[in-house]
Amino acid sequence: MIETERLILRSITKRDAADIFEYSKEPEVGENAGWKPHETIEETKEILDVVFLEKEDIFGLVEKESGKLFGTIGLVPDVTRENEGSRMLGYAIGKNFWGKGYMTEAVGAILSYAFHEKGYDLISVSHYTDNLRSQRVIEKCGFQFEGVQRQSELRYDGDMKDKRWYSMTKDEFCRNLK
Repeated sequence: MIETERLILRSITKRDAADIFEYSKEPEVGENAGWKPHETIEETKEILDVVFLEKEDIFGLVEKESGKLFGTIGLVPDVTRENEGSRMLGYAIGKNFWGKGYMTEAVGAILSYAFHEKGYDLISVSHYTDNLRSQRVIEKCGFQFEGVQRQSELRYDGDMKDKRWYSMTKDEFCRNLK
């Protein structure tokens, strides 16, 4: 568990299915992250089993004030690099929680966890070029822009998407703290 001023980042359980379904059915949430909006709670439960449950470095975002789980954040192996010390950051939050600084707060906490507790060397992150909200979060958190990968991903709906890629090293993170 990781705690910030307004958030608790904790392991995801089967009991979180309803909260995850609530934001995962929103069209803009899935489309911005590259996955099809969930159509049923059963679909969410299947995805929980495959993607979230009993996974290292994957957390649910819980608002302290309300106790509501409203998003997810996590680190997965970075398949774009031949570096065992690198991880790729991914996240999603419900539309009702956009624009409140929660994701910037959560990313800062995850970076501290990644570099100080897990000992990772580099964290990468990407977003579709038209996802300006994610771009703002990534830039606020101090990631360095690496470039645009054209025709990077065929999204579930058949749309070929370009991605902007960023990274941060442990040294850069520590320098930003000073």
